[in-house]
Amino acid sequence: MKVAVVAEFYPSRRDPVLGIWAHRQACAARDAGADVRVLVLHRLVPPRASVGRGPASALAELRARAREPRHQIRDGLAVTYLPYVSPPRSRSYASWSAWAAPGLAAALRRMRRGFAFDVVHAHNAVPAGDAARIALRIARHAEVPLVVSVHGGDVLYTAPRSPGGEAAVARSLSAAHLVLANSKGVAELAQAQGARETRVVHLGADLPTAPLPRRDGPPTLVTVAHLIARKRQADVVRALAVLAQRHPTLRYAIVGDGPERVALEGLAARLDVSARVEFHGQLAPAAALELARRCTLCVMPSTEEAFGVAYVEAMAAGVPAIGCRGEPGPEEIAAAGDGMVLVPPGDIERLSQRIDELLSDPSRLRTTGQHARETVAAQFTWEKCGRDTLSAYEQALA
Repeated sequence: MKVAVVAEFYPSRRDPVLGIWAHRQACAARDAGADVRVLVLHRLVPPRASVGRGPASALAELRARAREPRHQIRDGLAVTYLPYVSPPRSRSYASWSAWAAPGLAAALRRMRRGFAFDVVHAHNAVPAGDAARIALRIARHAEVPLVVSVHGGDVLYTAPRSPGGEAAVARSLSAAHLVLANSKGVAELAQAQGARETRVVHLGADLPTAPLPRRDGPPTLVTVAHLIARKRQADVVRALAVLAQRHPTLRYAIVGDGPERVALEGLAARLDVSARVEFHGQLAPAAALELARRCTLCVMPSTEEAFGVAYVEAMAAGVPAIGCRGEPGPEEIAAAGDGMVLVPPGDIERLSQRIDELLSDPSRLRTTGQHARETVAAQFTWEKCGRDTLSAYEQALA
């Protein structure tokens, strides 16, 4: 089976972390038996954040985007980056698909001459899914089944908050032969937004084959995520301060970067825990994973969490995870087996209690970690994701 993957977020030389989950799923489908090639919607206009840092920063970002090699091989997959321009995100994100579609249509026509793809798999309804819908029509390949993966942002943010977002998401999801959701809760939201047929396909993690690293140092909490408000690293900093007397050696490792970093550094200073909070910045995926596996607990009490690959990556190495109750991803991971602890969103007292309970009972901590690994082995490996993705493609063709 030949599959053309279309994505907005995808790793590149400029940013090897962006959309790593889409790349891993493409690799998993390839390893399960699909022949996969990837088309990336590569927006040349720098984001507003880089412009806000000054003309030099904006110019450097523009040059980096313009110099991104158009054709790359990533882990054996052929990846083509399709440059396009579009208006600012805040006012026009829902229309980006129309800006990207002409270039995507031309790329699909070229690809089809030597690679007769059976399925187009778009990651996210907007812009990739909607652009693929338009491009297949322009390229006169409308008979090719369209599969759209919903990773959460489409139904949790774009549809309810972006101007024109609800209509764009509905167009994309209703045109898809099959919508893949990363959790049951997201599948239900996709159906409410117009998806005709949905299927849950979980993303995954690698189970370490080598012996796990020794955790002989001080107990350490870890969060691997973009530094944005909804990831709620601030809640973990506050819990660290609450636990200062009971666990005086406890540390917190923050992996990732983003607009909340300055605020988090200020909060740590005000709560007098700066010396115990380590900001590692954005790390390459392998380095981030190695660091997380050496920590004691993965703590990410985030909201609007559609799935959360960071949880299962830590759990695969025997690191228990703490997430928020009521969120689609954490609820589903917790329901699949032990190893995931849920707390009410924004409840610092309960978060502190759960961390304290695990740190204060080494036997419970060890058992919870073992169960966490077993849960991932049974439900959340990349091998299983690849098999389920290939099966979804076959379902779309049928």
